[in-house]
Amino acid sequence: MNRRRFLRNAAIGTLAEVGLSGLSAKAASADQPAESNEIPKARWADGLGRPLRVASIGFKGYIPLEKMTSLVDEAGSHRTDIILLPETCRGQNETSEEPLDGPTVTAVSALARKHKTYVACPIDRKDGNRRLNTVVLLDRSGQVVCLYDKVFPYWSEFNVKPAVAPGEAAHVYPADFGRLGIATCFDVNFPEVWKELSDKGAEVVVWPSAYSAGVSLQAHAINHHYYIVTSSQTPDCIVYDITGERILYQTAPDINVSHVTLDLDRVLFHENFNLGKRDKLLQEHGQQITQEQWLRLEQWFVLRAKVPGVSARELARSYEMEELRHYLDRSRVAIDQRRGWEFAKQAVAADSKPLA
Repeated sequence: MNRRRFLRNAAIGTLAEVGLSGLSAKAASADQPAESNEIPKARWADGLGRPLRVASIGFKGYIPLEKMTSLVDEAGSHRTDIILLPETCRGQNETSEEPLDGPTVTAVSALARKHKTYVACPIDRKDGNRRLNTVVLLDRSGQVVCLYDKVFPYWSEFNVKPAVAPGEAAHVYPADFGRLGIATCFDVNFPEVWKELSDKGAEVVVWPSAYSAGVSLQAHAINHHYYIVTSSQTPDCIVYDITGERILYQTAPDINVSHVTLDLDRVLFHENFNLGKRDKLLQEHGQQITQEQWLRLEQWFVLRAKVPGVSARELARSYEMEELRHYLDRSRVAIDQRRGWEFAKQAVAADSKPLA
C-alpha cells in the first residue's frame, strides 16, 4: 500500500456487529474531531487532573494462556483503566490463528468485565480467508469496541501461511478516559501512521511490539505531543511524555509488569501568541493551575491542575490559549494557503516519481 492510498483509507475505525456470545461489538465511531470529544468529567472530578492508570504486561516469547490471564487478572486488581499486552500475545505460527470468539479474546474479555478495565489484546486474527495482526480493544464491560489491524506488517509476516494482510486505517477510539490511539511494532517506522493518530486527536497511544524501538518512538511523541506506552516481547515497557521525555523504562528477564499513571489533562503550549494569556490565567487562577514545566530551548511550556476537579485544558481554552499541536496544524494550513498548494500532498506526489 502506498502512502497516498493509506491516507485515503485512514478513516473512521467502525466495527460491525460480530455476533459473539458475550463479545458483541459496539459501534466504534472512533474518529470524531478532537474538539467534539468532551472531557469525561466523571473520570477526573474527584482526582487531580485527568488520571489514566495503565498496566503494561510484557513477556519473552509466548506463554500459556493460563499464565497470561493470571497476569491480566493481577494487573486488573490494581484499579487499572487499561491493560496492554505485547504484539500477537499468543504467537504467530501455523497454529496461532484464531477468530474474535477464540480462546484468547474470550478469556481476556471475562477479565476486562471482572475488573471493569479496558484491555488492548493483540492476536493473530483469522477473519474469513484473511489473516491479520490485530489489536483487539475490549471495554470495561468486556465488549469488543475497536479492531486495529497493523498497517505495516514486518517482512516475515508475509512468509507465514497464509500471509498477514496489511491493515488500511489508523484508529483513535474515544474511551471514557480520553482518546486512545493504537499502533503496532513495525508501524513505528512510518510517520504517516503517527500523523494520522495525531490528526484524529489521540491523547495517548499504546504500542504493542516484538521489540523496544526506543528513540524511534520518542520522535513521534516529540512531533505529536501525545503520551506513548509500550509493551514488548523484549520484555520491557517505555513511556514517553507529551514533551517527548522518556518518563519510564522498566524491563525484566522474562516477564515485565509496569504500572504508570498519566494525567491526560496536562497540556503543552508554544510560547508564540500564548504568553500574555498564560500570565493572565496564572494571575487569576494561580491557586488552581501551575506551569509545571518550561522548555526554554523549544519555547514550550506545560500547564497542569493543582487541585482536584479543575481542568487545566478547559481553563486554558477559556483564555483562548492554543495548544501546541493545534497551533502547528493551523500554521500548516495558513502557510499552505499562502503558497497556493498543500506542501504535504506535493511532497507525497514527488516521493512517488521515479528518479530521472
